Amino acid sequence: MDFGRRFAGKSIIVTGAASGIGRATAIRLAAEGGRVLAVDLDEKGLETLRQEQPGIAVRAGSAADEPTARSIVAQWVEEAGQLDVLINMAGIIRSSHAATTDYEAFMSIIAVNMGSTFLMCREALPHLEKTKGNIVNAASTSSHFGHPFLTGYAASKGAVAAYTQSLAWEYVKRGVRVNAVAPGGIETPLANSVQTGMVEGADWELYNHLGPINGFATPDKIAGVIAMLASEDGGHMNGAIVRVDGGVHA
Repeated sequence: MDFGRRFAGKSIIVTGAASGIGRATAIRLAAEGGRVLAVDLDEKGLETLRQEQPGIAVRAGSAADEPTARSIVAQWVEEAGQLDVLINMAGIIRSSHAATTDYEAFMSIIAVNMGSTFLMCREALPHLEKTKGNIVNAASTSSHFGHPFLTGYAASKGAVAAYTQSLAWEYVKRGVRVNAVAPGGIETPLANSVQTGMVEGADWELYNHLGPINGFATPDKIAGVIAMLASEDGGHMNGAIVRVDGGVHA
C-alpha cells in the first residue's frame, strides 16, 4: 500500500519497536519515507525486523536506563544529523490484586512505562526544538477508565497522559508538539499477556465492558493514527490524548 511520503527527510526514533504497536509504527513511518531507528530490549525481535525491513536501523537496549537513553539519542543524532520525531512505545504490563501488589513490582512498571518516556523525551527535546519536531507517547484507555487488576499499569499510563499534556504546554512556544495515543482492544503481545498472565481469582465479569464489539484491531490501526499525529496532518494537534479503542469507552 502506498502511504505517501509524509516523513521524507525526517529522522525518527521509535522505542518498543520489536513487536506490537511500536513495530507497526516503525514500519509505517519508514514506508512513508522516514529514516527510522527502532529501539527495544528484544534483540531477537529487532533482528527479525531488520531482516524484514532492511531500511530500518535497530538498536538493542533499555530506554528506561538513563545512560542508555542518553546514548540512543546522541548516537542517532550524530548518525542521522538531526531528530524530527520521537515515538515512545516501550512498555510492560503486569496484573495483580491491588491489595497484594508488591511495591517493587508496582514501581518497576512505572519505571519502564513512565520512566522510559521521561528519559527519551528529556534527551530528545533539545534536538526536536531545533527541527520543530514532535513526540507521540503511549498512553492507554486505562489512563482514564477503570481497568481492574492493572492498577500499576493504569497508574503508569495516567502519568504518561499527564506528562504529555504538561510537556505540550511547556513547549508550545518553542515549536515542539507533544501528543499521545490511548489504544484499547489491540491485538499485541502486550495485550495478550494480560489474559495469559492474569492473577488467580480475577473476576472476569469486570472485563466484560472492555472488549470491542467488532473485535480486536491489529497494531497497524494505531500506527496509522501515530503517523497522522507525527506528520503535518496533525500539525494543529498538541497535548491531545487520542483514544483508539473501537468505541469501547464511547
